[in-house]
Amino acid sequence: MVKTRFAPSPTGYLHIGGARTALFSWLYARRHGGPFVLRIEDTDLERSTPEAVNAILEGMNWLGLDYDEGPFYQTQRFDRYREVLRQLLGEGKAYYCYCTKEELESLRTEQMARKQKPRYDGRYRDYQGPPREGVEPVVRFKNPLDGEVVVEDLIRGNIVFQNAELDDLIIARADGTPTYNFCVVVDDMDMGITHVIRGDDHINNTPRQINILKALGAPIPKYGHVPMILGPDGQKLSKRHGAASVMECRDLGYLPEAVLNYLVRLGWSHGDQEIFSLDEMTELFDLAGCNKAPSAINPSKLIWLNKHYLKTLDPVHVARHLSWHIGQLGIDPSEGPHLTDVVSAFAERSDTLKDMARAAVFLYREFEHYDARAAGKNLTAAAEAPLRQLHEALTVLPEWRAESIHEAVQRVAGESGLALGKVAQPLRVAVSGTAVSPPIDVTLELLGRAKTLARIERALRYIRQGADQGGLE
Repeated sequence: MVKTRFAPSPTGYLHIGGARTALFSWLYARRHGGPFVLRIEDTDLERSTPEAVNAILEGMNWLGLDYDEGPFYQTQRFDRYREVLRQLLGEGKAYYCYCTKEELESLRTEQMARKQKPRYDGRYRDYQGPPREGVEPVVRFKNPLDGEVVVEDLIRGNIVFQNAELDDLIIARADGTPTYNFCVVVDDMDMGITHVIRGDDHINNTPRQINILKALGAPIPKYGHVPMILGPDGQKLSKRHGAASVMECRDLGYLPEAVLNYLVRLGWSHGDQEIFSLDEMTELFDLAGCNKAPSAINPSKLIWLNKHYLKTLDPVHVARHLSWHIGQLGIDPSEGPHLTDVVSAFAERSDTLKDMARAAVFLYREFEHYDARAAGKNLTAAAEAPLRQLHEALTVLPEWRAESIHEAVQRVAGESGLALGKVAQPLRVAVSGTAVSPPIDVTLELLGRAKTLARIERALRYIRQGADQGGLE
């Protein structure tokens, strides 16, 4: 049975690289019908925070990456780590090292002076003497001195490490707390993890972890190391490149489906296909399709995907995500049209949910100013008569629907001897404050009869009073 895990350190938000690792691990487990585990590696007590834990959980939830087991917290497993430490010490596979910081620094300086690779020289590896007074020892793993470790990487192929190049790793600090590489090994062993999919910054950790697993007589998981994600400029991804975290993507108005589709294509491909539903990803994802080279983010690609999903997903689903953005603007969506109808009307002209929410504000609350350019061009003396006729025609409409509204606007245009645009555009500016909105009949249906008539009256007052462009009467 396949069993994967995502094991972030809660020292900040769930960044794009971590989210991709989570997605790849989730997809691999789902495709093979096995469980997916969430493990919080919070042993860095100085940098780990409850806020960061919540940010990870919130990001996973927003993306819809559900986990079958967990979340497990390493800080709640210290007793288990100490038990395994005692086992390794008792079996002579680990030992106490009494080197001071000063001695290690001196050793490092000497090695560098001789142009040697700085590494621990194993001086306490076979020490049988009494504990050294005044020194709190660390615990080191007794790494094999010869032979090699072959990492059978599912993405990169075999990677060979010589044991002679691996020094004796510290697995418990002087204060007794276990170190990252040791905790990971015990967790993967205890949780029965079969496949470890993680960033290639962990490649050098892998042979060390394999040797500890072998010392414990534990099965060795299969490993797949995915390359890092770069900015568009080829540099390490950072905030200057745009959204660096999952929840920033949410805040900027992207749908989770778009983000997942975007992430899966950062380092994985299936032919030339660009659009993948979650079901398709689950059916098709394999590690053999992962790239060995780093992937660069492409913000325009994310926008393109987001526009696709805004237009093609069920408006009811999109509306649930739009609701959050409407709320961020201080708007109660119950005070205007149903959000599902807003999605249907605005999807074709929106890049993001944030854009959509901003564009739809006029449907829910009065705008303060007309756009100066739009008002100057459209709310003129020549528009007064058509707007007055529209007010009369719309007042008596028996049914407030886009079809009947469209007929009324067309009728007024015909009676006025004007092109449809010469009537519809002043009407659009009158009701929305700008020159841009969905089709005017749809816009008015969403706005409602009362608000429409009140805003036409306001525009007529504006024209009559010759107010300053963009100002209020």
